[in-house]
This record gives sequence, C-alpha cells and structure tokens, in this order.
Amino acid sequence: MKHLDVITIGRAGVDLYGTQVGGRLEDMGSFDKYIGGSPTNIACGTARLGLKSALITRVGDEHMGRFIREQLVREGVNVEGVKTDPERLTALVILGIRDEEQFPLIFYRENCADMALCEDDIDEDFIASSRSVLATGTHLSNVKTEAAVIKALKLARKHGAQTALDIDYRPNLWGVAGHGDGESRFVESAKVTEKLLSTLHYFDLIVGTEEEFHIAGGSTNTIEALRAVRKVSGATLVCKRGAAGAVAFEGEIPDSLDEGQTGPGFPIEVFNVLGAGDGFFSGLMKGWLDGEDWPTALKYANACGAFAVSRHGCTPAYPSLTELEFFLDRGVIRPDLRNDAQLEQIHWSTNRHGDWSTMRVFAFDHRMQLEAMEGYSLEKGGAFKELCLRAAQQVQNGQSGYGILCDNRIGRAALHAASGSGLWVGRPTEWPGSRPLTLEPELGSDFGGLNQWAKENVVKVLCFCHPEDDAEMQAKQEDTVKRLFEASRRNRLEFLLEVIPSKVAPVDDETTAKLIRRFYEIGVYPDWWKLEPMTSDAGWQNAINAIEENDPYTRGIVVLGLDAPEDELRASFEVAASYKLVKGFAVGRTIFGDAARAWMKGDMDDAAAIAQMAERYTRLCNIWDAARAKADLN
Repeated sequence: MKHLDVITIGRAGVDLYGTQVGGRLEDMGSFDKYIGGSPTNIACGTARLGLKSALITRVGDEHMGRFIREQLVREGVNVEGVKTDPERLTALVILGIRDEEQFPLIFYRENCADMALCEDDIDEDFIASSRSVLATGTHLSNVKTEAAVIKALKLARKHGAQTALDIDYRPNLWGVAGHGDGESRFVESAKVTEKLLSTLHYFDLIVGTEEEFHIAGGSTNTIEALRAVRKVSGATLVCKRGAAGAVAFEGEIPDSLDEGQTGPGFPIEVFNVLGAGDGFFSGLMKGWLDGEDWPTALKYANACGAFAVSRHGCTPAYPSLTELEFFLDRGVIRPDLRNDAQLEQIHWSTNRHGDWSTMRVFAFDHRMQLEAMEGYSLEKGGAFKELCLRAAQQVQNGQSGYGILCDNRIGRAALHAASGSGLWVGRPTEWPGSRPLTLEPELGSDFGGLNQWAKENVVKVLCFCHPEDDAEMQAKQEDTVKRLFEASRRNRLEFLLEVIPSKVAPVDDETTAKLIRRFYEIGVYPDWWKLEPMTSDAGWQNAINAIEENDPYTRGIVVLGLDAPEDELRASFEVAASYKLVKGFAVGRTIFGDAARAWMKGDMDDAAAIAQMAERYTRLCNIWDAARAKADLN
C-alpha cells in the first residue's frame, strides 16, 4: 500500500529573505525567515495541494534545523526521512528582491548538513511507500549525494513508483560560478552536462527552464538540447518558458517549442521570480499524480507559478488547494495577486497552521483588575502571572487544545516562558477599559511594535462597542481596529477580536450579529471572535450566520466569562457548545480571582495558588468537554 504520494530528495535550508524591496542586498536591514531549498519547497507546495508528501534530507542539530523540521510538520509534510546531522550546520541562503529581473543571493552551504546525505539515509521501505520520488539537480553534483539519489531512484523503479527530476541548475553549487553569483542561472559546463546526461534515464518526468535544458543537453539551442536529452531518456520533458508558459513533450521533439502541449497562462505582475519553479513543479505534480492530461497539469503548474512570482518568499507564497480552485474558477482580477484582497484572505486563512478545533483558554491578561487588588505591585503582578502559567501547563500536561491569554506589560515573564510550550497564546493590545478604544503604548502609534512579537502570539483586542454608538465613536473605534488588523496581517500574526456590547447598552438577539457584519464591511476578518455568552439560541445563530456569510474559513469563536460563577458558565457552555463554530472558552477571573486576592495579601502561598487555579481550570475544561460531548450526541 502506498501511503505517500511524493517523496522529494535534496536541499533543505533556511531562507533569510530581505524585507526591503528594490535595493541592493548590501543595504537591506531586516529579513524574513522561511524554509527553503527546491525539494523542501516542493514538498510543502504539494502538501498544500492535498498530496501526501515527504522529504529526504539532512538538517543540523541546532535551531535552524529544528525550525525546518517543525515548519515541515506544520505544513503537513512527513519528516521520517529528515535526518539530523550532529556534525554539520543547516544550510542558509541570504537573498533579496532588487526588481523583477535581479534577485541578489548568497548560498551558505560549505559542508552543510544536506550535502552529507548518503546511501544509508535511503530506506527501502520508506521509498516503497510512495507513488513517486522527485530529485533535484544539486544533489547530483557530489559523488556522495548522487549515490543516495541514484539508490532512491532505483528503489522507486523497483517498487513501481514514478520518478521526476527538477534540473534546478545553480552554477555556483556545481562549482562553476563564484559565491557572489548566487543568482546566476546558466554557465556552460561540459562536466555538468556529462553528469546530467548520465542520470536522465532514471526519470519519467524531467522539468527545467530553457537554460536548464541547455546545460542538460549541452547546447544553447533549446530544440537541440531537448533532442539530446530525448536520446538518453524517454521521460516526458516539460520546458518552462517564463511569461510564455510551459510546454510538454511526450515523444519526439518537434521543430518548434510551440508545437508542444501547453496549458493556459495567467497575466500577472512579476514581483519575485525566486521559488516560482518550485511552485510550478508543485502544481505539475498535483496534476500528474492525479492522472490529469498535460494541458490540465500545466494549467495547475502555471497557476501555482503565478502565485509564487506575485508574492514575497517561496514556500509562503504557494497556494492551498482551496485557493487554487478558487483562482482557476474566478480568474485574474488584478495582476498583482498579493494585493487582491479576496484572494489574499483565502490564502491566509487556508494556509494557517495548527489544529485549534478545541479551545480551553485560561485568560490572565487582566491588568486593571489586578492593579486594583490590595497588596499589588508590578513585581508581584508579574510573579502571580507566572503562577497562572504554571497552573495552565499543569492542566495542559502536553495535550492539545489548551491556551492562555497573557499580557506583556505585567505578564512579560509568563508570556515569554509560554513560547514553544504547545499552548495557544493570545496577547492583548487594548488599554484596559478604554472607550473609545486605545491601545497599549508599547505598540507605537504606527503599531510598529508588532514586529517584535513572537510569531505564535495572537493579537487580541477588546472593543466595547454597540450598533447604537454615535458616528464619531463608531468611526474612531473602527479605524483603530482596522489599522491594528492590517498591521497584524502585515506581521503574519493571527487576530482575535473581542466585542462586548452589553457593557455599553442593552442588547438583543441581533446586537452582536450587527457588530460582526459591520466589522466585515470595513474589511476586518478576524481569525478568532471572542464573544460574550448569548442569552438565546437565536442570538447565537444570528452571530454565527453573520460570520459564516462573510468568512467560511474563520478559526471560530471562544466564549468569554465576565467573572461569572461556575454554575452560570456551565449553563452558558451548554448553550454555546451546541454550535460547531464555537470552539471553546476564554475565562479568567472565575479561575484566578480568589487566588489572586489571597496571594497578593500574603494569605496564600505559591503552591496553594497554583493548586486552586489548576483545580478550577480543570473543572471548567471538564464542563466544556462534557457540554460538547452532549451536543455531539444530539
């Protein structure tokens, strides 16, 4: 039985991508960090399209190696074949975007981990489990890595798997160009041509640009080069032609590239050509392995390549299957796809990571309430929030579906300690109790402070608002929320919007739904909604309808507690849990209120405070889980 669709083999590194666009690499001042390397990109690109993908490579036993492994898991890529090399560092690439033609690039790959891949890293049972194996050209440049690739290809043939090659020619990785020529895509080399021609018979599909077929076939005449490749390989040859699309040749090579099989192209703006070929190959593999004809497979490939050239980064640019299908159905609305708001919303929301289908959140982001307690000081407040975190982790105990809300002003130590714990971490931005909405000063007037946030932090903002607010109040609050939302997206941070209309004016079954619709109208698409308990089924249904009409991909809703007694929360949970869009709760003072008051005055020690909060948090988790289980039975 084949439980994998594709295994890719070869490079795995970290791309440090210049954030600034239009200047020299020398002048770039900040960088975004992504995973990179053609096989790694294609493994992620195919996984996003619904294929079961895996990667065979090596990474270092250090932070960057762990980053690659963790990100692969988040992308849904099988990492059984990713080996940790105890002696070598993970490869790095520093690169940038100068313009649509220039992309300065430096490879840091001297004795890197992935170039230590060897035959012992190739497991026959693992290869046998896949429908296809895809190799890239760089790992044919070294005797040791070539032996590993050839072993994998032979095993693939033995076990009935299809084989594919991305020629992926990087002259300086073959030693025929200098370190400063990372962006070079073609340097003639008889030695490289000889090596490629000696391996092409192992493949059923070979993909490259015209320049890459030039090096593979030993001629700068594309037709002659393709014919030279055809002499040694019966593979389907797919030649990428940039803006002219791509062509596939299954048999003899005709006199003109225009006579090959083609798929429709897409008129889009070229913003970043880096990684476009890996996006292209991801779409091509989807079509090929699904048994589509070549024009259809090339349509998928061209579309995925279009996404890549229009966005920053390589892997982050690739589409989900939902996004690809939407794009092919709707077509191009504007050529700069990264600025197509509807498309970008689908891209963002269908490529989020993590399963948060259950949300049991201990909220201790309170500031004003703690500051009002007898015995409070900033130092004691911070220490108490560390106790809250310890209680949360005790209840979590390595399980999924647990989270915290914690601020940075009082709870900085707890907030930072929660990083990497497996907890969902929400972080407030509002100044407590403010109306009109005012934000914490640390964010800055331009919200530039968000660029210092850990990427796993979720931006949370509480807005006291009501549909009957006067025009001035409404405009001020909506402007703040929208600017914060846009800044969150710009910094690749998820966004939670909490609304509490009952603290402003009387509410009915339509109040919350009206607020939700209004925020969508102004272009705010929260990943999460945090809502107060509804007093009726109609209120819940109206709110949920308002969300689903505007955003079918939302993460969902969490119910807030408002310091309600446990019995009241039980009743509200039983109502809320009957709606699938409600994923859980975010409750604070019901859990920590009594402990905080006693601890601040010195009437309770650390252990007792932790124990009481853990007990109350556990009870609320059990109440929620029971309510959800009851709802599922009904």
